Amino acid sequence: MANKDLVNRLTFKGTTTIGVVCKDGVILASDTRVTMGFYVAHKHGKKIYKIDDHLGMTIAGSVADAQRTVDILTANAQLYKINIGRPLPVNSAARLVANLLFSSRYVPLLTQVLIGGVDDTGPHVFALDPFGSLTEEKCVATGSGSPIAYGVLEDKYKENISVNELLPTIVKAITSAMKRDAASGDSFNVAIIDGKGYRELSEEEKKQVLA
Repeated sequence: MANKDLVNRLTFKGTTTIGVVCKDGVILASDTRVTMGFYVAHKHGKKIYKIDDHLGMTIAGSVADAQRTVDILTANAQLYKINIGRPLPVNSAARLVANLLFSSRYVPLLTQVLIGGVDDTGPHVFALDPFGSLTEEKCVATGSGSPIAYGVLEDKYKENISVNELLPTIVKAITSAMKRDAASGDSFNVAIIDGKGYRELSEEEKKQVLA
């Protein structure tokens, strides 16, 4: 119980990240503000990472713990591709991270992550907590801004619509959280993973969606 209280105190005081499944891909989004309590440590922190051409990951919580998790998953995804000759399935990537977090549960890696991607079975998004609990989601948000983001997502999200149709809703959800949650803000990033691979929206594309 003490460990759970520690995780709750340290992991979820900042950040908003979002992951959604569309009929033709996955959208991952995050704000860019990095905080230490009430101190803004960085205004343009990276919270979405490319793991492979078909796979991405968002992070929240302790930066060091989160980046270590990203590095381990990236290395294993590349090793799997070299050894097996095909990309790492999305559910296997999520299970690998779940095992990593569970094995460290007595000294937890203080990070909450979303893993999203597209493989032979279609688009998937998985959510993981610091103890390795794993759930597959169609629409999920994490971090201190998530209640605000969910207010938009649960009203507007619909299954079986395209990435282009859903993109304005995701941008509205992340910007709404930035406006109302003090630990989220400054800017946002959006990554799209579909049959063409992984790409992040440019500044010009983000401005067009906001307009």
